[in-house]
Amino acid sequence: MAETALPVALDRESAEPLAVQLADALRSAASEGRLRAGDRLPSTRALADSLGVSRTVTAAAYEQLHAEGWIAGRHGSGTYVTTTPPGPLRKRSRKPVVPAITDFVDLGTGAPWAGGLDRAAWRRAWRAAADTPPLSRPERAGLPEYREVIAEHLLRHRGLAVNAGPVLATGGTTAVLTEIAVAVLERGDAVAVEEPGYQRAVGVFKANGLEVVQAVVDAEGLLPDAVPAGVKAVYCSPAHQYPLGGRMSAGRRVALVERARRDGWLVIEDDYDGELRYDVAPLPSLAALAPDVVVHLGTTSKILTPTLGAGWMVAPEHIATAVLEHRDLTGTSPAAAGQRVVVELARTGDLGRHLRKLRRELSERRALIVGTFAEAGIEVLGDDAGAHVVVPLPGAEQEREVMRAALERGLRVDGLGRHFVNRARWHGLAIGYSACSREQLVSALPVLIELITASG
Repeated sequence: MAETALPVALDRESAEPLAVQLADALRSAASEGRLRAGDRLPSTRALADSLGVSRTVTAAAYEQLHAEGWIAGRHGSGTYVTTTPPGPLRKRSRKPVVPAITDFVDLGTGAPWAGGLDRAAWRRAWRAAADTPPLSRPERAGLPEYREVIAEHLLRHRGLAVNAGPVLATGGTTAVLTEIAVAVLERGDAVAVEEPGYQRAVGVFKANGLEVVQAVVDAEGLLPDAVPAGVKAVYCSPAHQYPLGGRMSAGRRVALVERARRDGWLVIEDDYDGELRYDVAPLPSLAALAPDVVVHLGTTSKILTPTLGAGWMVAPEHIATAVLEHRDLTGTSPAAAGQRVVVELARTGDLGRHLRKLRRELSERRALIVGTFAEAGIEVLGDDAGAHVVVPLPGAEQEREVMRAALERGLRVDGLGRHFVNRARWHGLAIGYSACSREQLVSALPVLIELITASG
C-alpha cells in the first residue's frame, strides 16, 4: 500500500515543541477524516526529511499517537492509522485546518532531476553491474574502477587533477561526514558551519559530540574573518552555497585556505552543485587550491539519484588513512552496487550525455523562473547555477504564511528559516525546480507569484 501524503505545516517560531505540533496536526487529520482508517504513514525518517526536521521530532510524535491509539505499527509493513479512532478530538482554534491534498508539486530543494534519466541507459547500467562476480571481501576504499572514474570526472568537470589513489568512495556526503566526525575529529572539538547552511551536517556533528559554531555567509559565500577562533574544522559549500546560492569569491577562497594553514583548520569542502553551473566555468575547487588542508566531498545524489549511495572524498593522506582505519575497525564500507552502476554509465558515455542534458534542462528551467518572476517584479537571489532559486520575503511571518498558503494550493516549497541554527537573519523561499516536471513548474509559477505578491 502506498504511503499517504501528509499536509503538515510546522511553525518554527512557535513556543510549542515541533513534536507536539506534528502530533496535533496528525491527530486533527485523523479525527476530521483527512487521514482515514488503514492509511499508511511515512516512516519517521522519510517524514523528517520531507519536513526538514530531525528524526527525534517525528519519532516522538508517532510514539505519542501510538500511545493514544491513533496509529498502530504492523511488523514489516509500516505504520497505519487505526481502524477506530479513540474518541472525539477537542477543537483547537490556534491554526486554520489545512485541506487534504494528495498530489503535491514538489518545489523543495536538494532533489535531483530523476525524471530526466534515460531509462534504457539506467537499465543497461544495472544489468551490466549485476553481471559481475560478487566480492569475497569489501573494498574499504571503494572499487578501483570507480575511483578511476571519479578521478576522471573530477578532472573533466571540476578541474581537480588527481589520480585514483587519493580518491575514496563514500556512501554520500552525510555518511562521510559521520566518518570524519568520528575518525578525524574528537568529541568536544569545535566545527564552524555556514549560517544559514546544511542542517544535516549540523546534525551529524552534534550527534557525534562536536561543538557547532556558526560562520556567517553573504552573497559571496562564507566570510573567513568571521569564523571564530579555536575551531578545528570549517564546513562550507563554496561552489554553490546552500541554501543562499552564492559562489565563494576567489579572494575569499585564498583567505580561507591561508587562515586554515595558519590556524591549523581542516576545511571540509562540500562540492554542492559543483557540476551545475550555467553561465561560466566554475571556479577551481578549494582542494585544487590547497590539497594539504582541504577535504573535498562530492556525490551522485544531485546529478543522478541519492538511491545509489555513491559519493567520493579526496583528502590529505592522513585524513584518508584515518577514515580507512575507522572502516576497518567498524567493518563498514560503501556499497559496491551503486559504484558499479556509475562505472557502467561512465564507460558507455551515458553519464556524460546525462550531465549535458541535465545542465541544459535545469538552465532552461532557471531562466524560466527568473524571467517570469522578473516580469512580476519579484527579486531572485543566487548565482546562475544549481537547482533552486531564493526569493526574499519581508519577515518570518510572511515566510510561514506563503509556505502555508502554497501547501494549501498543492505546492511544497522550502523556507530559509529552517536552514539557521540560531534565529533566522534572512527570510524567504528556496524554490527548487528539479524534482517536478516542467509542466508542473509552469503551472506553479502563477500561484507562487500570487502568493509572494500578496505577502508584500
